[in-house]
Amino acid sequence: MDGFLKALILAAVLFCHSIGAAQEILIPAGDFKMPAKLNKNSLKVTSFYIDAHPVTNSEYLEFVRKNPQWSKSQVKKLFADGSYLEYWSGDQSYGDKSLASSPVVRVSWFAAREYCAWKGQRLPSTNEWEYVALSPFKNRTEIKDLILEWYGRGAEWPLRNVKKNSPNNLGVYDLHGLIWEWVEDFNTSLVTGESRADGGLDKNLFCGAGASAAADPADYAAFMRFAFRSSLQAKYTVQNLGFRCARDKE
Repeated sequence: MDGFLKALILAAVLFCHSIGAAQEILIPAGDFKMPAKLNKNSLKVTSFYIDAHPVTNSEYLEFVRKNPQWSKSQVKKLFADGSYLEYWSGDQSYGDKSLASSPVVRVSWFAAREYCAWKGQRLPSTNEWEYVALSPFKNRTEIKDLILEWYGRGAEWPLRNVKKNSPNNLGVYDLHGLIWEWVEDFNTSLVTGESRADGGLDKNLFCGAGASAAADPADYAAFMRFAFRSSLQAKYTVQNLGFRCARDKE
């Protein structure tokens, strides 16, 4: 009986692990050229895991219930602005059940980082996110056309559920066409106007007329992403800004 129980427990552990891991995609190491960089040098990315889809309202609700300091009425103003989770009906409810599988938005960078840490993960870096985002779609949809068409539509509400569109060739959903997403180093493209403060910033991240010197001058969608990121502050919450988590390959 003891041996049977041990086998049963082991099977349960493996089953639960497979459920948790099923939402993560292993991204192979590789090289890529950042579209919004002034130089044409390749960047190396080591292998890592990334969530198959953005974090949903139902997933974030579980986090808030276990970490009430991140509920909409208790979150500190230092860590989120006044619009944090404003569409939720209360501290412990997002209200409309149809929102369960749509991406959580109106969350700050601080909140996104805390959620990922709670899950034993982290936010993806800009390089990691852009690397995955360059993977073509399985149905051969042109990425740039899809992104620019989405950017031109304006904000949609309510948001669609995750995984409604086709994944890219890596098996990752909704990197384009649904929401913007936080990355760990979102403010590396921020320019403050103070030369001493800007000393550690990445001067190759930019948007505008200098596009002719970029790795891919035609990819104006990437310039729009970097322009959006540079406008953010860590406590900002935006109607179409959510996140997904990543983690290092063990």
